[in-house]
Amino acid sequence: MTLMTTQNSINIVQITDTHLYGRSSGTLLKMNTADSLARVIQKMTEKEKKIDLILATGDIAQDASQVAYENFVDIIDALKIPFRWIPGNHDDVAIMHQVGAGKEINEKLVTINNWLIIMLDSHIQGQVHGRLSESEMEFLKWSLQTADESDTIEHCLICLHHNPVPGTAGWMRDIGLENGQEFFQTIAAFPKVRSVVYAHIHQALDYILNGVRCFCTPSTCIQFKPNVTNFTLDRLCPGYRRLKLSVDGSIDSEVIRIDGDGLEADFSSGGY
Repeated sequence: MTLMTTQNSINIVQITDTHLYGRSSGTLLKMNTADSLARVIQKMTEKEKKIDLILATGDIAQDASQVAYENFVDIIDALKIPFRWIPGNHDDVAIMHQVGAGKEINEKLVTINNWLIIMLDSHIQGQVHGRLSESEMEFLKWSLQTADESDTIEHCLICLHHNPVPGTAGWMRDIGLENGQEFFQTIAAFPKVRSVVYAHIHQALDYILNGVRCFCTPSTCIQFKPNVTNFTLDRLCPGYRRLKLSVDGSIDSEVIRIDGDGLEADFSSGGY
């Protein structure tokens, strides 16, 4: 576990669902994912004066190639900002661990000031939906129990890829976290949990469930339209989320999107 400190509020950026390919020309439903990520990163560097940590919450690669992960690491390393990543349903955990060997990016716990950030693996190899395995649930309980017993940790933020509540569209019914109810029942026993941050459904959400602030963040490439029955792309632009964690446990957050000039996407597609 890494221990970090900052003199002010903690400034975190979440980027997610980058869907990179091993080749820079790779496209997802006609959108070049390397180009859209580069534009999101450029917007981030323009808008954010100080970033303490970047959270990359899964579907780093679309083709699960080693080159795609290496390219992602090179892009983020160039920013000189600490980051952590977790796998999504499109990712290969073994390759991620191999690429991250010797670095801190595979770490699952980060303490910054009086906050503990917990990174969870919800992916099931070869499946679109996710699940927190028995060992992952035990790790979560141990982490939260450790936080509760700590005099220095006062607040916890939990990150995972899959949506722990049902998705906002009919076609998303079976792609979320299989044991989401168990997840929320588990964290309800630990009063220091302040927030759950997730991804997977390519859209922005900000709500409170059982007293816990929940965030979902747009993809850096294509976006999924909410409140529809069948798969439909949204015309909203790619983006990232900023999270400002305060010492009193409060959270300020905003989604920042790029402009759509020159972006292509196949809005007639029925899936991918």
